Amino acid sequence: MKQGQSNKVAIVTGGGSGIGLAITEKFIQHNITTIIIGRNQDRLDVARERLGCRCIPLAWDLTNLETLPSLVKEITAQQGRIDILVNNAGVNMKKELLEVTDEDFQEVLLTNLVSVFALSREVAKVMIDRGGGSIVNISSMAALYGIPKVVAYSASKAAVDGMTRAMAVDLSPKGIKVNSVAPGFIATDMSARALDNDAERKQKVLSRTPLGFLGSADDVAEAVWFLASDAARYMTGVVLPVDGGNSIGF
Repeated sequence: MKQGQSNKVAIVTGGGSGIGLAITEKFIQHNITTIIIGRNQDRLDVARERLGCRCIPLAWDLTNLETLPSLVKEITAQQGRIDILVNNAGVNMKKELLEVTDEDFQEVLLTNLVSVFALSREVAKVMIDRGGGSIVNISSMAALYGIPKVVAYSASKAAVDGMTRAMAVDLSPKGIKVNSVAPGFIATDMSARALDNDAERKQKVLSRTPLGFLGSADDVAEAVWFLASDAARYMTGVVLPVDGGNSIGF
C-alpha cells in the first residue's frame, strides 16, 4: 500500500535484485521515484515490470569512474533533483588470502569503495544545490570482525564505515545526512547457496546470532528507509547493524 505523497527522487545502486530490490520497493511504497542502477539490463527490466512506473532502470557500469559525472547530470536533467542515494552495489570474492592477487584486491575495492566515493561526491554536489539530502551506504558485518577468505571484501566494507563517518562530518553541515547499514546474515539466494549445502556453517551462523534466525532483505530495507527519512533527521555518521545481534553474539 502506498503511503503519503512525495516528489522525492532516489538512486539505488544494485537495485535490481536482493537487498537493493527490497530497498527500491520500500521507497516506491512511499511514492519515491527510484532510479535503479546495475549492469544487467534484463534484471533491471524485470524489477521495473514488478514495481511499476516509479521504478526507473538505468544500466551503467559504476566502475567506469570517469563516466559518473555524466551519469549524475543525466539523472538530474531528467528528474530535476536527487534526494536520496543508496550505495548498495557491491561484489564479494571468496578466496584464500595467499591466492588473492593485487588485481583481485583492487577490483573489489574499485566496486565497493572507490566507485561509492566517486558517485557520492557527484550526487552530493546536486544535493547541496538543492539544500540537502540523505546518503545511505550498505556496509557489512565483515567490517566488524574477521571472516575467513574474504580479505578484500572485509577491507572494503571497513573502509566504507570510515568513509561514512568522514563524509558525515564534511557533508552534514551542508544539509546532507550520511549513514550506513551493516547487514548480518540475510536470507537471499546467495546466502542460501552458501548455507543450505553446509549444515555446520549454517548452525554456527545461527548459534552466534542471539535472535536465532536469518534476517530478510526487507529488514535491511526498513533500516535504510528509516535512515533516509525525516524520522532520522538528527542521525548522521551512524553505522547501524541489522544482524539479529550477530556482531555482539558469542
